[in-house]
Amino acid sequence: MKKLMLGNEAVARGLYEAGCGVASSYPGTPSTEITECLAKYPEVYAEWAPNEKVATEVAIGAAIGGRRSFCAMKHVGLNVAADPIFTASYTGINAGMVLVVADDPGMHSSQNEQDSRHYAIAAKLPMLEPSDSAECIAYVKAAYELSERYDTPVLMRMSTRIAHSQSLVETSDRAELPLKEYVKDASKYVMVPGFAKRKHPKVEARQRALAELAETSPLNQVIMGGTRIGIIAAGTTYQYAREVWGDEASYLKLGLINPLPTRLIQDFAEKVDTLYVIEELDDIIETHCRKIGVKVIGKEIFPWEDEFSQKLIAEKMKGPSAPAYVFPEDVPVRPPVMCAGCPHRGLFYVLKQLKVTVSGDIVCYTLGASAPLSAMDTTVCMGASISALHGFNTARGADSAARSVAVIGDSTFIHSGITSLIDISYNQGISTVIVLDNSITGMTGHQQNPTTGLTLKGDPTAKVSIEKLCSAIGINRVRVVDPYDLKATMEAVKEELAVSEPSVIISRRPCALLKYVKHNPPVTVDRDKCRGCKSCLRLGCPGISVADGKAVIDNTLCVGCGLCADLCGFGAISK
Repeated sequence: MKKLMLGNEAVARGLYEAGCGVASSYPGTPSTEITECLAKYPEVYAEWAPNEKVATEVAIGAAIGGRRSFCAMKHVGLNVAADPIFTASYTGINAGMVLVVADDPGMHSSQNEQDSRHYAIAAKLPMLEPSDSAECIAYVKAAYELSERYDTPVLMRMSTRIAHSQSLVETSDRAELPLKEYVKDASKYVMVPGFAKRKHPKVEARQRALAELAETSPLNQVIMGGTRIGIIAAGTTYQYAREVWGDEASYLKLGLINPLPTRLIQDFAEKVDTLYVIEELDDIIETHCRKIGVKVIGKEIFPWEDEFSQKLIAEKMKGPSAPAYVFPEDVPVRPPVMCAGCPHRGLFYVLKQLKVTVSGDIVCYTLGASAPLSAMDTTVCMGASISALHGFNTARGADSAARSVAVIGDSTFIHSGITSLIDISYNQGISTVIVLDNSITGMTGHQQNPTTGLTLKGDPTAKVSIEKLCSAIGINRVRVVDPYDLKATMEAVKEELAVSEPSVIISRRPCALLKYVKHNPPVTVDRDKCRGCKSCLRLGCPGISVADGKAVIDNTLCVGCGLCADLCGFGAISK
C-alpha cells in the first residue's frame, strides 16, 4: 500500500516491518514521534525510559537477549547515551540493534547545533542517513541487516526536515523473526580490560570491512547527469541540491555515511569537472575527500552553521533559483511564550519579584528567561540546573545560596536531576531546588514519564513520588505549592531561601493543555476601574493585551487562572 508518511512515522513503520521487538526511548524533538508511532503496533514492546542512557542500555540488553531492538533520541540525547554506545561497539550484539539520532540544524527546538556523525566516527559504528520517508523504511531494514551481518549496533542519522516532512512510501508486511538463542560468553559481553583489548582489533577489522562495503553498497548511489558539476551529499542536502540543479549536475548520494568510501569518491571525481561537497553541519565528507586526494569545494562557500536550503545552495553555487514565496516585511514576529494558564508563569513571576538568581534547565520553563518575566540566568543541559547551582553556591558562599534557586521539570528531574540533588545532599550543600511538576513531559508533546503513573501505551503503572524520593536521598525540607497561589508561592520561596540546609519546593499544577484539566471561566475586565497601569502585562500572558489604554482579555485563550486578577491593585480584573 502506498501512502504519505512523516519521516518519523516511516522509521516506525520500517522498524515494525523489520521485526523489531523491543524499543526504548526518551522523548526529544525532532525524534519523539518515532517511538510514539511505533507504540501503536501491538507486536512491538515500546517504552519511555527515564533518559537516553537507560534507553540505550535497554536496547543493548534486548539485542543481546536475541530480539531486534531500537532506541531513539535527539542529538543532545546522544551525549547522554554515549557511555554505553561506545562500549556496545566493542561487545557487538546478538539480534540487530538500531539507534536513530535526530539532529537539529537551525536549532528549531534545541540548545545547540551538533553533528552526530562525530559519534559514529569516534565510536567506530556504521551510520546511515536517509533523504526521504521511503528511505527511512528501507534504511531501517538495511541497518538491521548490517547490524547482524557485522555484529554491531547501527546508527541512523535523521534531521528535523527529514523527520517532519512527508513523502510517499510503500508499506509491506512484518517480518516475524524467532527469538535468537542467547549463548553465555563473557569474553564477548564482559568488557573488563583483558577482554576489551582483544575486542579492539575486531572493531578495527569491522571498520575496514564496512569501508570496503561502502564502495559497492546500493546505499551509496551515483546519479549521472551533466558533468560540469558534481555534488556529493546526503540526507536533506541531496534533496536541496537536486531541486536546484536537477539533471544539470551529477550526484554521489551517500546513504552509508560512516565509514565513507574511497574508490567510489575518487572514481566519481574523475567524471566531473568541478566537485562540490554539500553537508550540514561539519566538514566530515569534505575532510575525507581531501584526505584521499580528491579536490572539492565545500566549506569555503557553504556555512558551518544553521540548516541549508535550496535558496542557499543556489546562491552559494551561483545556480538557477526557483521562485519562492516571501512573507511581507510587516508580518509580526511571534516569539515562543508560555501558554495562557501555564502553571510555570506564577512561579517565575515570584522569582522575578524576589530578584533571585535562577539556575535554569531544559523544556517549557526555559521560556522563563524571556521578557517580560526574564527570570532565568543560566541553561546548560537537562539536569544541570541543580548541579550547576550547587557549584555556583559552593563558589560564592552562603549569601549566594540565600538568593538563588534551581528550577527543573518533573520529567527532567527523573531524567538527570535526581543524581544532581543527591550531590547537594551528600556534600551538605544548602541550595534551594524547585521542581516544576506539571504532571507531563510538556515541550515535546505530552509524553508520560515515571511521575505520571502511566506508561507510553497509557497503561497504569507505578508512580514515582517526588516528595518521597527527595526525602529518601536526605532532603529534610520538602514542600508543595500551587503556583496559581502567588502569595503562598512567594512565602514558600522566601522561607526556604532563609534556611541553612538544602530544600525542595514542588510547584505542582497540571499543564493547562492537558485534556483532563477543567478550566475556570475567563476573567473579566471592568474598564471603568482599569487605570491602564499595565501591571497585568508583567505576567507575559498571551491572553492579555491593551487597547485604548485599557486591559483586554482574550476569551479564546484565557483559562481563568486568576494571576492577573491577583496582580491588579485596582480590582479591575475579576475571576
